[in-house]
Amino acid sequence: MNPAVSPAGDQLRSLLARYRPQGAAEEADVERVRALAATSADPWLRWTPLHVTASALVVHPGSARVLLRWHQRQQAWLQVGGHGDPGESDPLAIALREAAEETGLDDLKPWPDARLRHLVIVDVPASAAEPAHQHADLRFVLATADPDAARPENPEAPLRWLSPAEARRVTSEANLAETLSRTERLLGRDAAPS
Repeated sequence: MNPAVSPAGDQLRSLLARYRPQGAAEEADVERVRALAATSADPWLRWTPLHVTASALVVHPGSARVLLRWHQRQQAWLQVGGHGDPGESDPLAIALREAAEETGLDDLKPWPDARLRHLVIVDVPASAAEPAHQHADLRFVLATADPDAARPENPEAPLRWLSPAEARRVTSEANLAETLSRTERLLGRDAAPS
């Protein structure tokens, strides 16, 4: 391992060691993130051209609905999530914090377990504050028992509860459509009689 690699990537390396990608595109993305985790002093640093983010698709298992948030910069309905704060390196903890901040939900928990559900590298366009770059987004599924408690963090970031099929229709992102399909299978399995 590179001597410049710090413990900031330890949890990421451990998570990736257990993760099994689905398909050639995801395998290629996972390999890029493994290389980043093996060589970077901190793969979460947001000013590097490729850095790690953590996000979540919030679900209400009882109604089999998912929660999407309007992202003004991307002009798209997306899952919740974002960057780790300085000193943070636990992907699931980052996804939980970001989801709680963006939805106001205080009962979020990993669902049906704490496994990583999707990894995708996404392009982020340049803005006035930063150049174009890429996010290596680690996606989890989180559940709430109280969907009516969801509140947007600001008026420019409305939230919508949708069926997975409705969510696929409103999002413009193919990678989120894949996350939604994976989550829909989990919701269907949860609803199936034992």
